[in-house]
Amino acid sequence: MEKTALEELQLIIDKLTAPDGCPWDKEQTPESLTEYIIEESHELVSAIRSGDVAEICEELGDVAFLLLFVARMYEKQGKFTLNDALNNNRAKMIRRHPHVFSNTVFDSLDEQLKAWEKIKRAEHTDEEGKPKGMFDTLPESLPPLSKAYRINSKAARVGFTWQEDEEVEQQVEAEWLEWLDASASGDQDAQKHELGDLLFSIAELGRRKGIKANEALDYANRRFLKRFARMEEIAREKNLDFSALTLDEKDELWNTAKAEETAAKA
Repeated sequence: MEKTALEELQLIIDKLTAPDGCPWDKEQTPESLTEYIIEESHELVSAIRSGDVAEICEELGDVAFLLLFVARMYEKQGKFTLNDALNNNRAKMIRRHPHVFSNTVFDSLDEQLKAWEKIKRAEHTDEEGKPKGMFDTLPESLPPLSKAYRINSKAARVGFTWQEDEEVEQQVEAEWLEWLDASASGDQDAQKHELGDLLFSIAELGRRKGIKANEALDYANRRFLKRFARMEEIAREKNLDFSALTLDEKDELWNTAKAEETAAKA
């Protein structure tokens, strides 16, 4: 019987880590691979957001390779197998979707999300069998804006949030004014404190509008980099020394790049 792509990749990993395999691969541990998993995951996210299907396919394969690599290491240590991990996840998805796999009925998405949170908390208990705190399972390594989104999302599921979007907008305005006061004071610690509060409130405002602040900022970064690259390209086309241009001249190039972008979307 022909082997599946998954089985073939597992054989590749075994060959790489065999006594006569690759010196680098043989030295790896689950811990040493964590940074590569993060890096490759970011590359996959970038590919998805770019819409480049070929790149998405490649990066998805890279992430899958690393996950299989880690699973194989734990299997060789006798800790668990890939099947164990997949079966655990299968059971978890069934458990957390009672409205799909049983006769449970939720009247709203909000009710469903609250049930999800309750089930998830019941899965994680302390030594006495009591549920852990709601935020105890939140990964420490989450990027700050993503963590702010998750914190606000979890808090909202237990009713700890503003009733109306307008109240959040008012909170953002209040935090902005506090930031201005801190900025005028020259107190670096106060500025850091108030800027953090402002970003946290903006993350919650975005969440309520269905927008993830981390994703929105990433798109803004990509737009800036694309426009800046076009500015440099225009300068080269005109035989201009970009670094020697005045701010007004650079602004003119920026506006040209932005106008081209807008026209391309029309």
